[in-house]
Amino acid sequence: MAWIKKHKIITAIILVVIVGGSYYYYKKSQSSSGETQYVTEAAEKGTLTTSISASGNIVVDQSANIDPDISGTVENIAVQVGDQVKKGQLLFTITNDQLEVTLQQARASYTQAQSSLTSAQAAVNSAKASLKSDKKSKTTHEQKLADEQKIDSAKTAEDAAEQSLTAARLSLNYALDQADKRSVTSPISGTVNEVNVENGDDLSNLSSGSARTVPIIIGDLETIKAEVQVNEVDIANVSVGQKVTMSLDALGSDFETTGKVEKIDSLGASSSGVVTYNVTIEFDSLDSRIKPEMSVTASIITDVKQDVLIIPSSAVKTSGDGSYYVQVLENGSPVHQTVKVGASNDTSTEITSGLNAGDNVVTQTITSSSSSSSASSSSKSSSGSSSLRIPGLSGGGGPRD
Repeated sequence: MAWIKKHKIITAIILVVIVGGSYYYYKKSQSSSGETQYVTEAAEKGTLTTSISASGNIVVDQSANIDPDISGTVENIAVQVGDQVKKGQLLFTITNDQLEVTLQQARASYTQAQSSLTSAQAAVNSAKASLKSDKKSKTTHEQKLADEQKIDSAKTAEDAAEQSLTAARLSLNYALDQADKRSVTSPISGTVNEVNVENGDDLSNLSSGSARTVPIIIGDLETIKAEVQVNEVDIANVSVGQKVTMSLDALGSDFETTGKVEKIDSLGASSSGVVTYNVTIEFDSLDSRIKPEMSVTASIITDVKQDVLIIPSSAVKTSGDGSYYVQVLENGSPVHQTVKVGASNDTSTEITSGLNAGDNVVTQTITSSSSSSSASSSSKSSSGSSSLRIPGLSGGGGPRD
């Protein structure tokens, strides 16, 4: 019986220890859960850069759509995609027999007009010679009048012949121009970007409704630029010459290049009620990996301020009257401090008055609840199935008689 009594005493002591420990951790968690921590950062002098984000695509500033305005059959294609071509280089030819017929007719009409003018000029000269002969001989007045009328008629015929010759010359030149179009050449030097025809294709079949397939597209890849769309709210802050940083997803997250604003469209485009303006950006240096139509994200630097007082934007708050304030710690407690702000970006804000360099401002307030959660878990573990084991004891009591 004595050993049973001894075990009961030990059990009681253990229960007292468990209950006391649970109460201690409970009180500690209650105290910790009410603590508030403040994250601060010092105001400091530095450079503040503000920018506008915009997205768009890579474009070729100098390009040409090779789309002849004559009909016919495509023959002798001399280029393929990727070829470098020079201005005036032959791309393909067009077979059109009717153009040759028209050209020959125009040449014949021009020759006939030349002959008619020559005849008219000869008639004028003949009439003038007759009148001159009349003046030397004793010709009647009526004969002189008749010769003068011949001169007038001859000059009228000459004028008509000259007009006919002019018209025939224009027709011939037009026919020559049309015939020359059968040899299709490049209007610029550049790279062949697209070839959408094959030998034997009929150019008249490239149109479908209002759409038309362009036979060949050539672009000068040395004139690659970025064209981005800027919201109407931001466009007033964009000006020619501003520096720009750009990234292209197609070239990886680490790729970045620079440029400057070259042109801003005067007319905007509206889509779903949002008005945007095209802004053309010239690259500082060209990278051969950049290709037409790639997506580009641009950050247009609108202002750079040197040696200004800067704090994190998260520290700036707005009062009900529209003024700004920050919180500074005094004796461990936050105190409102009215400030005036200047420029800002996504991370930092310029403070023009109300703070000094070195002042610590509150950027984040943290109220801890982790301790109370831990205490609650400890209490639950103690009142439930404890991992504590006492030799000689099992379950809820000692050995039975």
